[in-house]
Amino acid sequence: MPAVSALPSDRPRVLSGVQPTGSLHLGNWLGAIRNWVDLQTSHDTYFCVVDLHAITVPHDPGRLAEDTLSTAALYLACGIDPERSTVFVQSHVSAHSELCWLLNCVTPLNWLERMIQFKEKALRQGADVSAGLLDYPVLMAADILLYDADRVPVGEDQKQHLELARDIAQQRINARFGSKDAEGELIPILKVPEPLILREGARVMSLSDGRSKMSKSDPNEGSRINLLDPPELISRKIKRAKTDPQMGLEFGNAERPEADNLLGLYALLAGRSREAVAAECAAMGWGAFKPLLAEAAVAALSPLQERYRDLRSDPLYLQSVLRQGRDRASEVAAATLARVRQSLGFLAIP
Repeated sequence: MPAVSALPSDRPRVLSGVQPTGSLHLGNWLGAIRNWVDLQTSHDTYFCVVDLHAITVPHDPGRLAEDTLSTAALYLACGIDPERSTVFVQSHVSAHSELCWLLNCVTPLNWLERMIQFKEKALRQGADVSAGLLDYPVLMAADILLYDADRVPVGEDQKQHLELARDIAQQRINARFGSKDAEGELIPILKVPEPLILREGARVMSLSDGRSKMSKSDPNEGSRINLLDPPELISRKIKRAKTDPQMGLEFGNAERPEADNLLGLYALLAGRSREAVAAECAAMGWGAFKPLLAEAAVAALSPLQERYRDLRSDPLYLQSVLRQGRDRASEVAAATLARVRQSLGFLAIP
């Protein structure tokens, strides 16, 4: 494996991450990580494995470390380049936890109680719901704000969390604790990030329900294609994917969400335009289409899986990437945390 080198820092900064719970799937890759790869050419990119978020719901401690390594390796296998991006594990930078606590102390409780994702997950968990799950958005805000991120790639389900991060930065830290320059202009303590709306493919839907997003938390394994699924399993899942009785596939018909989803997946995986695949499949039955989709999925994932196996066979290299990522991230995070601590009035001893 090549050595890890230093990074430029004069470009707009982007931060994002994925939890190391369950296996990364096509939705994670096509909807997020593929876009991250493209951003490396134009932005100063920080990508973390958000393991602190993973324990806001019941988790298996025997799997967490292995899943964290697997997720980091998949980042690299998908094309994240540690010579151009900072790749690190969230819990390796203690400033995430400390800034989260500081932000907790200025964030109104009712801001958190109105979070849609918390309401949905709390309803499913019942009496076992944790304070950590309620506080998840504040930790996410700390993740973003620590790195002076200019842009944050978000899908529809994360927009509310980014808005909370912006509100915390603007209303609860900068407005209340920021100083003013000689002209009376506010000197911000935290940079207020802007959303970066992802391109086409940001919402990959479930194989078992074309109206629901593909998710790692879905108990039905057949609802998703994991990035490390072997070819025979990919083919079996696609063969069993929910369809409708109509002949021909099409985009944009609200009454045929599965057709829209599977045809869109075919376009993305085959690297073809939506217009081209719509024309090819306009009169095609599901029996002819599903083998085409399975072939495209296997062909797209095979190189990624081979790179993943190579990375996992060299644990020292993967550790070096995460170690250097930790050091880079810690340097930036420490500077932000120091500004916040000073603004809140904490005693500093040289």
